[in-house]
Amino acid sequence: MIIKKVTWLELFYDLLFVAAVPKASHVLLHVEHETLSFETQGKFILIFIPIWWAWVGQTLFVNRYGQDTVMHRIFLIIQLFFVLIMTASLSVDFDANYLPFLIGYLGLRIMTAVQYHYSHSRESGHLRSTARYLGSRFWIGLTISACSLFFDSWLRYAVLYAGIILDIILPLTGRRILVKTPANTHHLLERFSLFALILLGESVVSILAVLQSSSWTGQSVGFAALTFVLIIAIWWQYYDNLEKKVDMHIQTAGQTIIYGHLFIYLSLCMLAASIQLLFLDQLHYGPMLNLLFGSALLYFASTALVFQVYRHKQHRLGMKPLAGLTAILACFYVLDLLVHVPNVLIMGELALFFALYARITA
Repeated sequence: MIIKKVTWLELFYDLLFVAAVPKASHVLLHVEHETLSFETQGKFILIFIPIWWAWVGQTLFVNRYGQDTVMHRIFLIIQLFFVLIMTASLSVDFDANYLPFLIGYLGLRIMTAVQYHYSHSRESGHLRSTARYLGSRFWIGLTISACSLFFDSWLRYAVLYAGIILDIILPLTGRRILVKTPANTHHLLERFSLFALILLGESVVSILAVLQSSSWTGQSVGFAALTFVLIIAIWWQYYDNLEKKVDMHIQTAGQTIIYGHLFIYLSLCMLAASIQLLFLDQLHYGPMLNLLFGSALLYFASTALVFQVYRHKQHRLGMKPLAGLTAILACFYVLDLLVHVPNVLIMGELALFFALYARITA
């Protein structure tokens, strides 16, 4: 398999999404009366998914068809402008900024569809068939989402996300076509791991917020230190697996990487918000544990799945270590439910869990 290099323009493209990601994760910090409402949690997911899918759409196009040509750069630069519009419109008050958000999102997806049509006119064989399939199918979801302009209230969002969900599902239904033009696994994992690094950086920002929100007491420094251990353990587990355990020569449609990373990214955003909420004691104890341990479980399950599929056979994990790690996390959760423990101890438990996860898997 040819190793495809990530270009500087792709990295610059990611840089603009660095501004979009915090806007999504910060939605989870809007706590009222020590409660994180289902509406707020829903808004977080509904804001994050279009960001993720817009980024994924362009990343996958570049993976199969991208060449560092003048035309490719022009397409990508135009998309950068739409990223700016979409990012500027993101807020908890979705209604007030709906039109610029829709323009930004549709602009990004339209440019990706146009690129597939452009590639269809220039490619042959399976590459041509794949470009025709994706380029034509993506217009269906785009058209449905655009029709949301004709509706008000909750119907507007129902129509918008019906189009987005269809857009996300269509590549799955066309898997038999896409596997004939397999994704470049090395490039795909590199791109998704770079985006994961952006999201992991949100947890580092949370440590800074913890240290800046109070005087430098033993508790705040201890909490920040344990949080730092947790982040390093996550980094160690993820990137050691990526560098040492994964078979980059596996050729698939890449859909396990693509859709599995949605849950990895969601969990990292949730974890970053949980760190601040836990230290500041802004949530009731039970919901706080649910959010924190739910984030950890989601990350553990999604990374275990993604890396298990792409690991070299001799490095694949058996059920015993995975079951053991699950049992450890469950025990910590149940213990904390039964006995009200300080936030420093909770963070220590999670740091220990992720350290064990890194040790066992990497």
